[in-house]
Amino acid sequence: MKAMILAAGRGERMRPLTDLAPKPLLRVGGKPLIVWHLERLAQAGIKDIVINHAHLGAQIESALGDGSQWGLHIQYSPEKIALETAGGIANALPLLGDAPFLVVNGDVFTDIDFATLKLDSPNLAHLVMIDNPPQHMAGDFVLLNEKVTLEGVKKLTFSGIGVYHPDLFASVVRGDTAKLAPLLKAAMIQGLVSGSYHQGEWHDIGTPERLHALDSQLLNSRN
Repeated sequence: MKAMILAAGRGERMRPLTDLAPKPLLRVGGKPLIVWHLERLAQAGIKDIVINHAHLGAQIESALGDGSQWGLHIQYSPEKIALETAGGIANALPLLGDAPFLVVNGDVFTDIDFATLKLDSPNLAHLVMIDNPPQHMAGDFVLLNEKVTLEGVKKLTFSGIGVYHPDLFASVVRGDTAKLAPLLKAAMIQGLVSGSYHQGEWHDIGTPERLHALDSQLLNSRN
């Protein structure tokens, strides 16, 4: 299975840090956020990686190269303007192929074992769900009997980690801006979205404060 890391966001809430560096290259625990993903993908045996980028994207290509230092093969999907999640994925489909692929948000930190994730037919998506973090207590979707739905009492938060079938993006014109949520909701109505619950570590690095907190946590864990 191939994997895509979403790295095209501007990171407005992270300014001024992201004025000079793209968000995925901000460092926690002594290495860039995106490198933690690359190392865990390599450990999971996922070797073919696609990374999209827009803001300061040349820095990402310069820092990561072809991925050989991690035993990976990295290809890049540049965007002149950020195409949102579904638009960015649809734009990269020629690099991702016809089989289901893993997608990971470049601005999250997690200890999930990517090797455990898969997509079973006829589902179009498999989402990793987590407990609602303080900044998103309302949650997103309901996980019930390994299916993700819109209806239910206890909503969980979508982690930004999922496995998708290319057909999920059939309605998106390549090069157009498109959000992921409407595609997922349409598939949920058809009963075509499965899910799993991750109880381990997960952080959304959305603000400088959360970045610094995670950095301190990781550095302290080494001591």
